[in-house]
Amino acid sequence: MKHRLKDAIYGLAVADALGVPYEFKQRGTYQCTDMIGYGTWNQPKGTWSDDTSMTIATCKSIKDKQQVDPEDIMENFKLWYRKAEFTPHHEVFDIGATTQYALSTGKGVNDLNANGNGSLMRILPLAFTACTEEEIREVSSLTHAHEWSTKACVIYVTIAKKLLNGENIDEILRNINLRDPYNRLPSISELRDADIKSTGFVVDTLEAALWCITTTNSYQESVLKAVNLGSDTDTVAAVAGGLAVIMYGIENIPNKWIEELANKELINECLF
Repeated sequence: MKHRLKDAIYGLAVADALGVPYEFKQRGTYQCTDMIGYGTWNQPKGTWSDDTSMTIATCKSIKDKQQVDPEDIMENFKLWYRKAEFTPHHEVFDIGATTQYALSTGKGVNDLNANGNGSLMRILPLAFTACTEEEIREVSSLTHAHEWSTKACVIYVTIAKKLLNGENIDEILRNINLRDPYNRLPSISELRDADIKSTGFVVDTLEAALWCITTTNSYQESVLKAVNLGSDTDTVAAVAGGLAVIMYGIENIPNKWIEELANKELINECLF
């Protein structure tokens, strides 16, 4: 399972890095076809953001504690936020408002208006553990404690585990019992791009990511489609990329993109 974890984290990180230069750009005003640098955050090519930083911080805690330990995960998040650990270039350049508040105060936010994608983007490592639904919700609640955010994380980890077992994404979505606000997911592939929002709202991010992987046939196609949706390009792509690589394998990621990915040594050190 360890090599599959590495595949998934690389799939997430590469997609994150593809999206970083385009974050906040409007759909239709650009076309991402390859890994580039600079753009929105003025970062070198291959630079990943908070999505990957918080994901590998979670991995490192699981590696050190040999279990899901929310308190220890939170300590790693604080090391990232305060000391720029778990970053590609020793710099924190992107952090969501809810996450920043939670890491400053030590308390996750349980509020309808605090349903950004900041816990969804980092929850993938739990799919490679024997975690319970309660543990998934606890890890989400370190920053994002509202039911919509914790539910998104449960849905995502459930999908990832089923994909790891070889199940088909369309069948997985058809057979998950989902209520509002996630009731569009079972038929997400039938929607048009105009129906898909790619904002930082957790429901939009999960819908957009699943739409990208259910309407494409490769890792490359799915993550480029995600980046080209605009708005929260890095996170939508990261959420899509983590699942897409489980579906298609790391060999489906262009070698050039892996070579261009920043600070792979740090990523590798954090894997459990």
